[in-house]
Amino acid sequence: MSKTPWMIALAILSAPAFAAPTTCPQFYAGGVAPDINKPAMAKKTKEFCYSAFDVMNSGVTLTPLWSAEYLTPKSIAAAAKLDRKGNFHAEDRLPEAERAELDDYEKSGYDRGHLSPNHDMPDRDAQQESFVLTNMVPQAPKVNRGLWAEIEKTVRQQVQAGNSLYVITGPMFEGSSLTQLNKRVMVPTAVFKAVYDPKSQRAGAYVVTNDRNAPDIKAEIMSIAALEQRLKINLFPAIPDSVKSTRWPLPDPTGPTTTGQSKATAATTSTHGRRAH
Repeated sequence: MSKTPWMIALAILSAPAFAAPTTCPQFYAGGVAPDINKPAMAKKTKEFCYSAFDVMNSGVTLTPLWSAEYLTPKSIAAAAKLDRKGNFHAEDRLPEAERAELDDYEKSGYDRGHLSPNHDMPDRDAQQESFVLTNMVPQAPKVNRGLWAEIEKTVRQQVQAGNSLYVITGPMFEGSSLTQLNKRVMVPTAVFKAVYDPKSQRAGAYVVTNDRNAPDIKAEIMSIAALEQRLKINLFPAIPDSVKSTRWPLPDPTGPTTTGQSKATAATTSTHGRRAH
């Protein structure tokens, strides 16, 4: 029986880690990029080093596996002076069969959701780079335009308070039934944002279910170790296990929800961008 793309993607989700050397060590704690702990997940991967973030693209899911940033008070202060600007575009350095196209998102009901946000970009060139589809995943509009935007803002506020942070953002593909856009681009079941503060030696992650039909959208806050167990990716190979296993109680992101209730729940152990134009 031939394997469909979603069957291959599920195989992603048993074997030694894959750790390709990064061309963008400045965006990773200790200069070390994530290790992929599932060989199938490493198939058809390609790194793209942009000026303000680094991406590992998957030619299987046609999405990034992650997008990494190093945010400093200086870079965020520069970003704050810029209004939102940029045009969505495909990454033409990828083979057509391994890249998402604008047409894949057209009338799909999903936003082209930034992983490394436009509002983190310190200059116009970086802003335009952030609109590349290798930095996008299909995101439910109520997630992308609501709670996820608040999480992005909350992380920036931590940086504005004087904390330089390593941030890795990406999709999660869990379960036996996955959706595709245009029979090509995988739709994540959830999205995560992992945050590490090297000065205070604290780390934690937000996870948000990517469900268009959920009556309410909430963020789960968990340890990096718990997230890595679910992802099968070692996000921060260079930081101590003790830091990864201790959950940083990240701020509850504020802003509107569909019910007006609190949007973040804490997970002490293992648990479970932007509009399209």
